[in-house]
Amino acid sequence: MAGFTVHTGTQVVYAADHVDTDRIIPARFLSRVSRVGFGELLFADVRGPEFPLDQPDAAGASVLTIGTNFGCGSSREHAVWAIQQAGLKAVIARIDVETPGYSDIFRQNAANCGLLLVELTPADHQALVAAGTGAEVTINLPDQEVVCGGQTYHFEINPAVKAQLIAGHDLIGTTLVHQGKIAAYEESGRLWSPPARANA
Repeated sequence: MAGFTVHTGTQVVYAADHVDTDRIIPARFLSRVSRVGFGELLFADVRGPEFPLDQPDAAGASVLTIGTNFGCGSSREHAVWAIQQAGLKAVIARIDVETPGYSDIFRQNAANCGLLLVELTPADHQALVAAGTGAEVTINLPDQEVVCGGQTYHFEINPAVKAQLIAGHDLIGTTLVHQGKIAAYEESGRLWSPPARANA
C-alpha cells in the first residue's frame, strides 16, 4: 500500500449519523469473488440526483466528511474497499461525548486496509461541514492536522495506526517488519511446546 503523509483534495459532505455498513455497501454484493469493482457500489441503495456524492460539486472528491458513529453494524471489509475504490483517501467524522466517530470494527478494518479515519470535535467538524462539498481540504497525518479555508484543526490518532498508515503497511506488512527477528527465533530451537504430562 502507498503510505499516507499529506493529502490535499476536495471534500464531499454527507453529514449523516449512524451510517451502517449495509448502507455503505449492501449485503447482496458481499458474495462477489473479486476484491475489485466495489467503488461503483458505494451507497448503492441511496444514490440518486439528491445524494451528496452525486452532486456536481462532489466530482473528483477524495475526502468524505460524514457524521458520527460511521460504519456501525456488521463487519465487512467491503465497506472500506468501496470507499477506497471510489477514490476517497480519507474519512472525517465527528466525535461526540456519547458516540465515537467510527464503530470499533470499521475502525480496525480501515486500519488494516490503509484508509485514514479522522475524528474532529463537534465545533471543528461543524466548520468543515459548513465549508461544504467541493471545499479544498488538506490532511497532514504526521502533524495530525486538517486544514480548510485557512483554519487548522487538530485530531488524535492511535500512534501504532499512524505509523502503519505512514509506512503504507497492512497487517502482513506490519508483521514482515519483524521478519528477521521472527526467523531468528524460529531457528533458535526455542519454540514453545507444552510440558509433558505426568502419567496418571
